[in-house]
Amino acid sequence: MTATEIAALLEERFGPAITGKKLDALDPFVTVDPAQLVDVCRFLRDDPRLKFALLNDITGVDYLETDAKKVAKAGFEPHLEVLYHLSSFAFPGLRFTLKLVLPRWKGDVIGAIPEVPSVSGVWRGADWHEREVYDLVGVFFNGHPNLVRILLNDDWVGHPLRKDYEFPLEYHGIRCR
Repeated sequence: MTATEIAALLEERFGPAITGKKLDALDPFVTVDPAQLVDVCRFLRDDPRLKFALLNDITGVDYLETDAKKVAKAGFEPHLEVLYHLSSFAFPGLRFTLKLVLPRWKGDVIGAIPEVPSVSGVWRGADWHEREVYDLVGVFFNGHPNLVRILLNDDWVGHPLRKDYEFPLEYHGIRCR
């Protein structure tokens, strides 16, 4: 099955929940409405034509241009993206990517991180991937069974992969810079 056929299946099944697509990319993807993410993931896992049984990874990307001179040329509004890379064991070589486009801050309140539903009930391996994105990028996964930091200490402030992250000068008496 091709990326075009997968996108067509998703558009037929979920209609306006598929908000965009880029099928000629190195990793073809569709953009999904976060509210429908879990249903789309279950369909991709369970449909006998696809059987995406493996969630390879979940990544988070911060699209923010911090250089005022480059903002006009950046070509995007500041936002976060969460990407889900999937593979099928039943159909070797069949891979696909889902993308969520999120505001950098929930309700435009600085410090209030955006929220998306957890897919740990669809793929158990999402547990650690979601914790990593939460920890480093600052996306909250609703319904996650244990959403705590995975790489940084529990009392760490901020999310280091955000472009506007300010690295602390000191942490528990240890100089950081």
